[in-house]
Amino acid sequence: MRVTQVVPSLDVGGAERMAALLSVSLRDLGHQVEVVSLYRPSGSWIEEELRAADVPVSFLGKGPGFDARVVARLTLLLRRQRPEVVHTHLHGLRYALPCLPVLGACFVHTLHNLAEREVERPGRWLQHIAFRAGVAPVAIGDAVADSVLVEYGRPPAAAIANGIRLDDYAVSTATRDAVREALGLARGEFTFLVAGRLGEQKNHRLLVEAMGHTGGTLLVAGDGPLRSALEVQAAPLGRRVRFLGVRRDVPALLAAADALVLASSWEGNPLVVMEAMAAGRPVVATAVGCVPELLVDGTGILVRPGDAGSLRGAMLTLERDPGAAAAMGRRGREHAARRFDSRTMAQAYADLYRRLRDSGGALGRTSPAGAV
Repeated sequence: MRVTQVVPSLDVGGAERMAALLSVSLRDLGHQVEVVSLYRPSGSWIEEELRAADVPVSFLGKGPGFDARVVARLTLLLRRQRPEVVHTHLHGLRYALPCLPVLGACFVHTLHNLAEREVERPGRWLQHIAFRAGVAPVAIGDAVADSVLVEYGRPPAAAIANGIRLDDYAVSTATRDAVREALGLARGEFTFLVAGRLGEQKNHRLLVEAMGHTGGTLLVAGDGPLRSALEVQAAPLGRRVRFLGVRRDVPALLAAADALVLASSWEGNPLVVMEAMAAGRPVVATAVGCVPELLVDGTGILVRPGDAGSLRGAMLTLERDPGAAAAMGRRGREHAARRFDSRTMAQAYADLYRRLRDSGGALGRTSPAGAV
């Protein structure tokens, strides 16, 4: 099939990474895939990976605020591409929706977060219209699917879990030693990693607060509007909290770390939890969104959101018993091998596309897919 993925930008973020990996995986399955970014190129490593994989990418040069010119540019581009499926992510839907009456394509939109959190209220109103008009919503986990039903009064067309490239996270002991040495981590220094945008959602403030009462080291990968405030908060902890900025070598950082920690106030289906499990690392995370669906069978520790004491206690549990932490990591790796392969995700989307196409694209004739 001919598929066009529409994303606001290709800056580094979970939704952007998922859309890019889905595009490459669909291409590997034999489909013709193109990616459209509403903004200009940012030079991110996601753009580099798409170019390296020979996935065509177009940029529409969106300006600040709502840019009506992008609607016209996108319409012209889609008419030239003639996709059978237009698949939107995040705010891409609001620009692609006006194209719906003029294209003979199926429209799919993935919700990357809980429905009430993904976009602001006017955006949710627009999504309500879109889903009634025949755009097929896809949830990335059961918790997101439940939120779609509550917010929009109808179940998603499918629930399809995110996936990752499992082979990227098979790292050796030699790699771990080399990365730890490069980061200046001492032998036996228990190290946590948190990876994600430094914004309100991830609640790094709570994590830094909890770190003040543990003996470990925290590596913070990512950037965002709260970085300066977090650096001030973490300053009394010295080298025990290290801000690494945006990194493309998450597999190497997971190799160096002993555990992943995530203090999010809300989540969709975070890729970094899957990545940690694939790397054989235990996870401490707040029980929000789809995280409890990932951390099953003793692969990590779930804590109450917003509770620094609960978070600190879980982190100390791993620090004080590295053997138990390693056992959690091994169980996580086994679970990831069974559930998180990106090829499984891509095949589930391809099956959904095909059902929509064969049914004329009518959402009402598409039964939910239990792919999670």
